Amino acid sequence: MDAALLDEARAWRDSDPDPVTARELDRLLASGAEDELEDRFRGELEFGTAGLRGLLGAGPNRMNRAVVRRATAGVARHLLATVPDAARRGVVVARDARRGSDDFALDTAGVLAGHGIRVHFFVDRAPTPLGAFAAKELGAAAAVVVTASHNPPAYNGYKVYWDNAAQIVPPVDAGIAAEIAASGPANAIPFLSRADAEARGLFIPLGDDLANRYQEAISALVLHPGQGRDLGIVYTAMHGVGARFTLDALARAGFATVHPVPEQNEPDGAFPTVSFPNPEEPGALDLALDLCEATKADLLLANDPDADRLAAGARDRDGRMRLFSGNELGVLLGAYCLTWRSPRPERPLVVTTIVSSTQLGVLARDLGAAYAETLTGFKWIENRALELERTEGRTTVFGYEEALGYSVGDVVRDKDGISAALVFADLAGWCRARGVTAWGYLEEIQRAHGLFLSAQKSVTIPGAEGAATIAAIMDGFRAAPPASIGGLSVVETRDYRAGVPGLPKSNVVAYLLEGGSRVTLRPSGTEPKIKYYFELRESPTEGEKLEAAKARGEERLAALVAGFVRLAVERGQPA
Repeated sequence: MDAALLDEARAWRDSDPDPVTARELDRLLASGAEDELEDRFRGELEFGTAGLRGLLGAGPNRMNRAVVRRATAGVARHLLATVPDAARRGVVVARDARRGSDDFALDTAGVLAGHGIRVHFFVDRAPTPLGAFAAKELGAAAAVVVTASHNPPAYNGYKVYWDNAAQIVPPVDAGIAAEIAASGPANAIPFLSRADAEARGLFIPLGDDLANRYQEAISALVLHPGQGRDLGIVYTAMHGVGARFTLDALARAGFATVHPVPEQNEPDGAFPTVSFPNPEEPGALDLALDLCEATKADLLLANDPDADRLAAGARDRDGRMRLFSGNELGVLLGAYCLTWRSPRPERPLVVTTIVSSTQLGVLARDLGAAYAETLTGFKWIENRALELERTEGRTTVFGYEEALGYSVGDVVRDKDGISAALVFADLAGWCRARGVTAWGYLEEIQRAHGLFLSAQKSVTIPGAEGAATIAAIMDGFRAAPPASIGGLSVVETRDYRAGVPGLPKSNVVAYLLEGGSRVTLRPSGTEPKIKYYFELRESPTEGEKLEAAKARGEERLAALVAGFVRLAVERGQPA
C-alpha cells in the first residue's frame, strides 16, 4: 500500500475528535482497504457556494466531525477578518434530523465559541428556512445550517449564510476555503464545550420565540384570509423537520382539514419509506397520493426533509389529483403575488434562474414588474434581489427555481417550502371561492400571458470516466453548435462560461430557438449528472381551445427533447 496514503490516513485518525470515525479508519487500515482509503484521502470535500455536502464517513472526502470542525474554523477566521462586529453579532446554528446532524451542530457551535464568537443555537431541530430567518431577524454575522436537504440518507451537509442572511457567493466561499486549508488538524482547533460556552455568554439558546416570530412573519404573506378554508389538504414532511412548522402555519391561516401522511410525519434520518427523499423523485409521493384518494383531499403539499422545497398537487376539473411541475408552481405563485399583493410595491421585482421558465419574465412585463435572471441556485437569486433592492429601490415580491424552490417576499432570503406551502394553500382557497381549481387559474394565466411547456432530462454518468464524458459533451456542443434542434432554428447561442453580461461565468450553454423556445445544458454541481432543460412556447390559434394547443405543444416539446438527445449522443453521451 502507498506509504504516503498510509501516513495521511494515520495522521487524520490521530487528530479525529470522533472515536467512531477514528475506529472506522482503524478498520480500513487493518484490512488494507487501499481503494477505500484512496477514495477518502485522494481529495477532500470541496467548500463552495453550497458549503459542503457529501457521504457520511471518515476522512477528508466525507462528512464527519473533523471536517465540520475544520470548516467551521475557516468560517470563524474569515468572519472575524471581514465582517464588522462579527463576534458580538454572532452566528446562528441550526440543523435537521439527518444522521450526524446533532453532533455536527454542536461541533460547529464549539468551534465558533472557541474563536470568541457568540452562537445563537436552535435547541430543537429546525427547518433550513427558520435558520435563514433567524440570521436576518437577529442581525447575525452569519448562519450555519447542518443539512443535506433532499439527498439520500447516506449524505449530510453544511450550508453557510453570510451577514446579508443569504447563502454565500464568491469571493466569500474562496476566502473560507483558504482559511480551512490553513486550519490544521481538527483536534488542534480552538473549541469550547456547550457548558463552557454558556458560562462565558457565548451560547444563546433559540426556541419557540424565534419560531413564533417566523410564523407571524409568514402569516402576513396570506393574500385572501378566510377564503376557501374548507379545502381538504394532505401534507407530507418526507421524514423531515417541516411538519411542526407547516402544519402550524396552515392551522393559523384557518385550514382545519389537514391530513399528515402518518408514516412520514416524524423526523427520521433513516428515511424508511423513501430511498431518495426528494419530492421530484418517482415514487416519493406515493403515500401522499394514496392518502389523497383515501381522504378525497383537494390539495397535496409536500416538503423535502429540511423544508426548503415545496411540491404541490391539486384536483383538476375532472377531479383527478395532478402534480404541478416546478415551473407551473412558480408561474402560479408568481402571478398570484404580483397580482394580489396589497399594498402593491411601487417597484416590484421577481427573480428566477436561467434554467427556469421564461414565462415569469412575460408575467413581469405584462404586470409592470422588474425581472431578473440568475445562475442556478437560490444563493444567486437572493443576492441578485438584494443588489437590485439596494441599487434600484426594488421590492422583491417573488423568486423561484424550477427545482421546487420558492421565496415569497423577503421574509427569508432563501427558498422556503413552509411559507410557499402556506401561500399556495391560500391561492387554492381563493380559487375555490371563485369556483375554479388551481389548474383552472393556471389556464387563466396561460390564456392571458402565453403557453409555455417545459421538460427536463438528467443523464447520470458515474465515476471518473463519467466526469470526462460530461466534459466532452459540453465541449462537443461548444465546438459544433447546432443550427437547429427538433426542427426549430437556433437564433442565439449563449455560452455562460465565455461570459454573459450581468452574470458570473459558469459552465452552462443555452440555445435560444425561434418562437421563444429554449434548450439549456449544464453539468450538475453536486452529482455525476449532466442536465438538459427544455422550454417550448406554443401559440394557440384564434378561437382554439387551450387543451388543443397544449396537446400540440406537448408533441412539439417531445420532438425537441428527442432531437436534442440525438445531438448529445453524437457528441459522446451514452445512447
